[in-house]
Amino acid sequence: MTTAATRPPITWREHEPRRLRRDREEIPARFPQLVWNDEGAGGWEGTLPRWPFDRPEPAHLTSWIGESGLLLRLEYSQAYPMVAPRLVPLDPLPEPFEWTQHRWHVNGDASLCLLRDDVWTGRESVVDLLLKAAGWRIEYALMKHQMIEQMTGSGIVTDHSLDHFLAQPPPPEDTTGHPELDTGGQDGPAC
Repeated sequence: MTTAATRPPITWREHEPRRLRRDREEIPARFPQLVWNDEGAGGWEGTLPRWPFDRPEPAHLTSWIGESGLLLRLEYSQAYPMVAPRLVPLDPLPEPFEWTQHRWHVNGDASLCLLRDDVWTGRESVVDLLLKAAGWRIEYALMKHQMIEQMTGSGIVTDHSLDHFLAQPPPPEDTTGHPELDTGGQDGPAC
């Protein structure tokens, strides 16, 4: 006899087959470079397009970020879709001092903080998070070149205010070190 104590747990994929189907259709349609990974709760890995937004790519974008976009891993948990998936940047990989500082939009586990101004209810499309991650890559380059002091609240996906930087080549990289290494995460609200 099978009881609740001996019954194997039900995975999110078994419990939410429509959501699994939706993600497995939407993500490859918009981001064909991402590959499904069936391990654990599942996820995706690959490189996002450098400019997947609904406006023309700025003239010098590749001077800022190179030819390709963000290499990342999207990790579902068994609590998905009620809990948003983790998006972990692999290249570029944020430096440990950037973790937990609101201005970098990186959590303490090195995953991206993409929902600060938005709420995840479980009904949203993961595509929206991936678009924000693509924008994070661009804002990260602007931060590294010290062109901005913090990333935008809504993200470059819909915020055009940073596009003018990308119309020009970046300034020479600062090799003097990190001006604010020890902020102790006290530079603003946490993600």
